[in-house]
Amino acid sequence: MSALFHSFKLKDVTLRNRIAVPPMCQYMAVDGQVNDWHLSHYASMARGGAGLVIVEATAVSAEGRITPGCAGIWNDNLAVAFAPVVQAIKAAGSVPGIQIGHAGRKASANLPWEGDDHIAADDARGWGTIAPSAIAYGAGLPKQPASMTRDDIARVRQNFVDAARRAHEVGFEWLELHFAHGYLAQSFFSAHSNQRDDIYGGSVENRSRFLLETLKAVREVWPEHLPLTVRFGVIEYDGRDEQTLLESIGLIRQFKSAGMDMISVSVGFTIPETSIPWGPAFLGSITERVRKEANVPVSSAWGFGTPTIAEQVVKDQQLDVVMVGRAHLANPHWTYFAAKELGIERAAWTLPVSHAHWLERY
Repeated sequence: MSALFHSFKLKDVTLRNRIAVPPMCQYMAVDGQVNDWHLSHYASMARGGAGLVIVEATAVSAEGRITPGCAGIWNDNLAVAFAPVVQAIKAAGSVPGIQIGHAGRKASANLPWEGDDHIAADDARGWGTIAPSAIAYGAGLPKQPASMTRDDIARVRQNFVDAARRAHEVGFEWLELHFAHGYLAQSFFSAHSNQRDDIYGGSVENRSRFLLETLKAVREVWPEHLPLTVRFGVIEYDGRDEQTLLESIGLIRQFKSAGMDMISVSVGFTIPETSIPWGPAFLGSITERVRKEANVPVSSAWGFGTPTIAEQVVKDQQLDVVMVGRAHLANPHWTYFAAKELGIERAAWTLPVSHAHWLERY
């Protein structure tokens, strides 16, 4: 039996296979609210056979959006709009998940196909950004953020808590905290972006504080029987890789003690000046190390979109769950065709009968 097509149980949730659709921003929301685009998109991903479908990065506050087109869950009306999406994912046999986050100094950006840079200061579509320190990201995101006060920190932490509560109330069964990609939480952890001199800056213990406090606060409202996961950039590829990785693994151990059930391993993307070794499964050895040294289930989403690669990394125990993103955009039925390529019998059982009948017949 294929390792990729074994079921995977985490807490009281069982995935029908080890394939997940990771959060992929659609930039199609209006004032934070999801709509028919999202319903169609996520329903098609789920019908394709993936065990888990995680809804795109969803902002915990209006200021936390990456762009004006990003989804949000900062009030009850926005949360209710997700209900049809959740129902469609579940009806197709997948587990509905959501990623919540705050973009920090990378917020207030144009849509990727409209520049992927900060919205101009004189453009009414934009807004002020916040970060642990008043340090701009640079490159196409030059806007200097306001350094967060202690009240700001407490407010954003509560925003995460409220968003998690709403996500559960609307029916999501898998929650991922976005602590990666140079967004707010990652920028607290990184010494590149955090130059505070209070209890939230300086030592690795202090730079980890906002992440741990937020995780613990969310754990109090997110049901214990449902998975609470974190996407976290464990490495920057900035020349200090071993130090960053050791600090990251140490923090992941603390995440586990605080109630995290799984880590989604990614890159930090905290500064633009890096040398990332892009390529198939380039994070495979990193995820394996995190899995062993932190003793926690892992997933990852970079370079695993080839069926043979996805199968191998699960078989070799580098990953527990494989996040397949862009390949699913190209082919929402990627799971079915992966099964066919790997020689899995009756792979079409994961498909709606209206699809399976014809795909199996010819």
